[in-house]
Amino acid sequence: MKTRALESNQAWLSPVAFLLALCVAWKIGGWIAEGDVSSVIYLALGAGACAIALAILKNWRSGFYIFIAWLFLEDFIRKYMGNSMIIYFAKDALAAMLYVAFLAAVRQRRATFYRFPFLIFLSLFFWLGIIQCFNPNSPSFLYSLLGFKLYFYYIPLLFIGYNLVQRKQDLRRFLIANISWAGVIALLGIAQSILGPSFLNPRTLSEDIRDLSTLYRYAPISGASFYQPNSVFVSAGRFDSYLMLAWLVGMGGVGYILLQRCRGQFVTLAGLALVAVATLMCGGRGALVYVVASGPVLAIAFLWGAPRRLKQTHRIVKAVWRTALAAGTSLLIAAVLFPQAIGARWSYYTETLLPSSPAEQLTSRVNVYPLQELEKAFQQGNWISGHGLGTASLGVQYVSQWLGKGRPGFAVESGYGNIVLELGIAGLLLWFCWTAALLIHSFKILRQLRQTAFFPLAFAIFWFAFLLLYPATYTSINGFQDYIYNAYLWLLIGILYRLPVLASEQEEAVRTNRLGTWTISHV
Repeated sequence: MKTRALESNQAWLSPVAFLLALCVAWKIGGWIAEGDVSSVIYLALGAGACAIALAILKNWRSGFYIFIAWLFLEDFIRKYMGNSMIIYFAKDALAAMLYVAFLAAVRQRRATFYRFPFLIFLSLFFWLGIIQCFNPNSPSFLYSLLGFKLYFYYIPLLFIGYNLVQRKQDLRRFLIANISWAGVIALLGIAQSILGPSFLNPRTLSEDIRDLSTLYRYAPISGASFYQPNSVFVSAGRFDSYLMLAWLVGMGGVGYILLQRCRGQFVTLAGLALVAVATLMCGGRGALVYVVASGPVLAIAFLWGAPRRLKQTHRIVKAVWRTALAAGTSLLIAAVLFPQAIGARWSYYTETLLPSSPAEQLTSRVNVYPLQELEKAFQQGNWISGHGLGTASLGVQYVSQWLGKGRPGFAVESGYGNIVLELGIAGLLLWFCWTAALLIHSFKILRQLRQTAFFPLAFAIFWFAFLLLYPATYTSINGFQDYIYNAYLWLLIGILYRLPVLASEQEEAVRTNRLGTWTISHV
């Protein structure tokens, strides 16, 4: 009976499927005949999105890498699709699918929820954000939805990061994948810095992102000019920020891979070399300062936490030396091949960053200007209760545009100032509470990982979190609210808290091997 029912269903399903495919082909043919390429692309993206969603729901671990790959490709697709907001929210749909698949794995006891010790303070900040969604000072509830997404939507990646690296092989796979992506993105940015804005950008850019994708910089004294590349992203600023993240995670990965004697040493060093050249060519002073300043800090920290009892300090020295050699060699090659491009950027950096330059801007941008902007936040009113979540956040112009109104009349170029404007003084105090708790407990993890091969990666994650939550937020909230930075912050913190488990398992395996060797030798 069942066989007959199946045959009967197939008998009418096949013609229906054929007719449906015929209708779709007819529609696509009409779009092509009319020159409506955008509709064809949207259909292809929709079909691809459905396939990706099914893959994520089937296996959240594989789906995670699809999600991360989309984070890097989304801007590139959005540039060529007229800055479409449908494309912009695709990553959030993929994240939702990832969360659902992960929850299913938890219910099946194939994943666990780890109780992070700083979640108490983070939850207080979270509930204040929920309350601020209903702030009567907010022009519209849509601003609250924007703010909730930027502040809290990617927090579940904490638990995904903790469960992602179950074994050393998982950690190695994650590190190699990240430095490979970074190398490709950096190489494209280098090529774009030489070829100009016509490369990796469509001929006609949307008005919203035209200035972000065609930005030129000028040295104030010599007048040297150069194009500031955006690589696969819509803005040069996002590319600059990503390079800092790639450099820190890459250095931590090099230290770990060399200590573990893993495969992939050449890939990580090559990726770091490309990131170093891209950092010089990107034209972003903030990225350059963070990368240059972080190099010695990471090197000293790696030596401090190196596993001396295993006599592997020399491997850390080798890792630092190889990284410096790869970066230096790649910069030298770039200077020989493209002296004019390197020279223009060098003039811009030296004339605006060195204290001896009459056009130096570093002091004002780091010290004076952010403090002045923070003071403005207290001068614009409602600093006790705030104006509501999302009213001074990244991307507020899109909400205002959708509402058909002007942007809210309050904004400052200070991360702490923006928090005061949105959440009031209580929000700023809770920000300091949860970020301090996160860093304090993360440092305790560092102490546990000293004298292990996992320490370089752990310190790189800790250093990234510190730079993002304090120095970067001091000057602007854009770093924390940028979807790549925000997603990677929670993801990396989750991985950081998993590392002690991997370290203890590795130490137990070493003890077992030694005991087995001792038993065999005495038998």
